[in-house]
Amino acid sequence: MKFIDEVVINVSAGKGGDGCISFRREKFIPKGGPDGGNGGNGGNIWIKTDSNINTLSHYQFKKKFKAEDGEKGKSKNCTGKNGKDIIINVPLGTRILENKNNQLISDMISKNKKILLVQGGWHGLGNTRFKSSTNRSPYKKTKGKCGEEKEIKLQLMLLAHVGTLGLPNAGKSTLVNSISSKKNKVGSYPFTTLFPSLGVVYTNKKKNNFVIADIPGLIKGAHTGLGLGYRFLQHLERCQILIHIVDLKPIDKSDPSENIKIILNELKKYSKKLYSKNKWIVFNKIDLFDSKKLKKKINKILKKIDSVEKYFLISAKKKIGTNFLCSNIQYYINKKNKINLKKI
Repeated sequence: MKFIDEVVINVSAGKGGDGCISFRREKFIPKGGPDGGNGGNGGNIWIKTDSNINTLSHYQFKKKFKAEDGEKGKSKNCTGKNGKDIIINVPLGTRILENKNNQLISDMISKNKKILLVQGGWHGLGNTRFKSSTNRSPYKKTKGKCGEEKEIKLQLMLLAHVGTLGLPNAGKSTLVNSISSKKNKVGSYPFTTLFPSLGVVYTNKKKNNFVIADIPGLIKGAHTGLGLGYRFLQHLERCQILIHIVDLKPIDKSDPSENIKIILNELKKYSKKLYSKNKWIVFNKIDLFDSKKLKKKINKILKKIDSVEKYFLISAKKKIGTNFLCSNIQYYINKKNKINLKKI
């Protein structure tokens, strides 16, 4: 199923049913009085999280949702039937916004969360409701009210503890595949990963785990739309930590230190808030160097970049150093979330 992370839909609640004007007419009861019933309420439209779906592709072509109108009132004081409600299911992590002004309506980050998007119109009143001591035969009713209508933007932002950053072919997908059960496509050409995906990493037998997001690679000029741009960076906004994967031996023979600066620069241009998140550098493909050359190369890179919060040496393909990396990530997440650290 194609990954879609933003759609705009129109939602219209049902109209309330009109009231009825009717008078009781039976044998031997020629003037039985008013018996017109009320109309039914219009149907509402709700939105609810569903953990079984992970994309908004269901709404790529179906853009309009209209709840059922309430039925009109009937004679013999019969109330019209209420219109049926509609429930729109969305993935966890979906933000609901007003499309006109991008005002946040709700952030759907909990399981089975359900909110009312638009409310159905109120029912109209039948003439029975207008009977009084001074007006025994009212010829009056009210019409049902129109339901609410809105244009809504659904914006999916993946829920992950850890997000990956890096140039294309840095080894992001290889790392996610090696530490989780996720099997993303891996290739020796740029933009093998076209859409974000999630993997779950278990760090010990007690099933401590964290969720990692594999994001398509950035290139220089991504903020101008080059490559895939940075439209998928929104999926990193909920992450507690970012790991920056750096290829120590790029195919194009570029300088790893310059590649680090490219990614950090693009991240800063996208969002200062995202740029301020904790970022760990993960140097990949250490298996291509002996220990002496590796140490020399790392020191050379570190001297050229401003500051590094923390760095790790791994080979994602051969799973060297990945357990140590995962343990540190798990410890950081547990500490931040105030989980018992003795479990690790």
